[in-house]
Amino acid sequence: MGALKGSSSSLKRQVISLNIFCISGTICNPGPRKSMSKLLYIRLALFLPEMVWASLGAAWIADGVQCDKTVVNGIIATVVVSWIIIASTAVTIIVVFDPLGGKIAPYSSAGPNRLDSHESSQLLNGLKTAAASVWEARIKFLCCCIGKDDRTRVAFSSTAELFSTYFSDTDLVPSDIAAGLTLLHQQQDNIRNNQEPDEVISHPPEPSQEADLDAELENCHHYMQFAAAAYGWPLYIYRNQFTGLCKIGGDCCRNRTTEYDLVGGDQLSCHFGSILQTTGLQYRDFIHISFHDQVYELPFLVALDHRKESVVVAVRGTMSLQDILTDLSAESETLNLECEAQDCLAHKGISQAARYLYRRLINDGILSQAFSIAPEYQLVIVGHSLGAGAAALLAIMLRPAHPQVRCYAFSPPRGLLSKSLYEYSKNFIVSLVLGDDVIPRLSVTNLEDLKKRILRVIAHCNKPKYKILLHGCWYELFGGDPDNFPTELDGGDQGDLTQPLLGEQSLLTHWSPAYSFSSDSPLESPTKYPPLYPPGRIIHLEEEGPSGRFCCCSTAHYRAKWSHESEFSKILIGPKMLTDHMPDILMRALDSVVSDRATCISCPAGGSSHVDMV
Repeated sequence: MGALKGSSSSLKRQVISLNIFCISGTICNPGPRKSMSKLLYIRLALFLPEMVWASLGAAWIADGVQCDKTVVNGIIATVVVSWIIIASTAVTIIVVFDPLGGKIAPYSSAGPNRLDSHESSQLLNGLKTAAASVWEARIKFLCCCIGKDDRTRVAFSSTAELFSTYFSDTDLVPSDIAAGLTLLHQQQDNIRNNQEPDEVISHPPEPSQEADLDAELENCHHYMQFAAAAYGWPLYIYRNQFTGLCKIGGDCCRNRTTEYDLVGGDQLSCHFGSILQTTGLQYRDFIHISFHDQVYELPFLVALDHRKESVVVAVRGTMSLQDILTDLSAESETLNLECEAQDCLAHKGISQAARYLYRRLINDGILSQAFSIAPEYQLVIVGHSLGAGAAALLAIMLRPAHPQVRCYAFSPPRGLLSKSLYEYSKNFIVSLVLGDDVIPRLSVTNLEDLKKRILRVIAHCNKPKYKILLHGCWYELFGGDPDNFPTELDGGDQGDLTQPLLGEQSLLTHWSPAYSFSSDSPLESPTKYPPLYPPGRIIHLEEEGPSGRFCCCSTAHYRAKWSHESEFSKILIGPKMLTDHMPDILMRALDSVVSDRATCISCPAGGSSHVDMV
């Protein structure tokens, strides 16, 4: 009887899911989806009997009923899968469901005239506050394992403000965003395929510039080892999957000895062994190692690099929920710096992390201890990703006391420094970016631009969403000709953009300049999120030839060039936008570039063949 009821419930779920699939319509036609909300609520109600059957199945198995082993294993698998589906659905509803029902979008798109009245303005402010509260509750739920100190609460509020600001004026669902990204990637590849080859530089680069690039690449290749070492044993094991555990296993189990106590720090565990293996240094070369990790407080290490005669400070990148909250505290704050820069604005979360590092290095006497051992050494600060941003700001803070400081920022976030600080940092900071890496292109301004492009491309598409997603999966995995799947309406014009999109209100007729489809001018960012820039001069490792679908960096070839920050003013969609950010991929690319340039250095023509000056 129970089996028949379970089958009936399953049949109802399948019928409703089929109805949901059939009424999806095209991405720009919301008409067929008017009844979607009712079907979704009915589908959600069916989870109640599913939970009952899953509970009865779990209780039945717990009683140890004597049945055929194969049957029991099948029932256990069914119960486990049922609970996984129920849990994932509950989490998805908590994170995605909008209890405000998209009420902010009409006010955001109504223009300033509608907000003239005091009541309308108060209502909009109340909706924005409610949206921020919803996002804060979601973030607290997802980060429930993190402590509730003052820094964490501030990070929760900052992150909630960012998400509510970004999503409040649209009515997009996750599948709409996935479809838009798929279409953008095909459109981007189509434009790239139709572009004319770059014009050949009429004059060769100056020998001083070429030599400077060679020297800085060699420095990046050397100091990237320290940036990778700051990640500790997880990255080392990942890079050395067959031998890594054997090499550092003894350090994990060994008791702390006197020689280890010479290294001030905390929570070392297996990290110290991996750091020694990655850097090739001895234990006595380390001044301090800390893996203390909290919101706005990053792990770091300080070591004496005798090969380059430098005191190296390496800051770890993102590896925890605390680090993600630091990343997402993206509003700007003013820095009190002793430098000639006019507008000293920086990313709030990363600047807070840099201040923490500054206090540890100066107030705890860590730098003083290092320079008391090697007073003639130069200070070098390095980091990858979040660590790169913190390293750059730390170098700016320390420069008045250490005028010769150098910083190497590997894959730093774009939204870091104000324009004047960016220009100031060119004197002593070098950033390294690999391929299509999304993080050096990631800022609130660029995210707004990405949202504008997503809205534009889906407004021009007349294909059903499921077809877009299925074709997109095939295109991402196996490639193909982007022309075979047009992203624009035949004979479409700007009048088509006034049709409703994904809801009764048009998402594309905002009064804000950010949604003007006839202009590609820079977007106007909210006051809390002004345009920010990456640090220092930028070396771009650009893949030669067509980019592969998968990350086979052992066969990829790169060329190095000095690039301007404007080359990273848009987020590129592609299969390597995330993998190009991984530190192990960056290290392999650096190995390849440095090796190729060393091989060709004796060839006058070959030495400049991989160098482009921009």
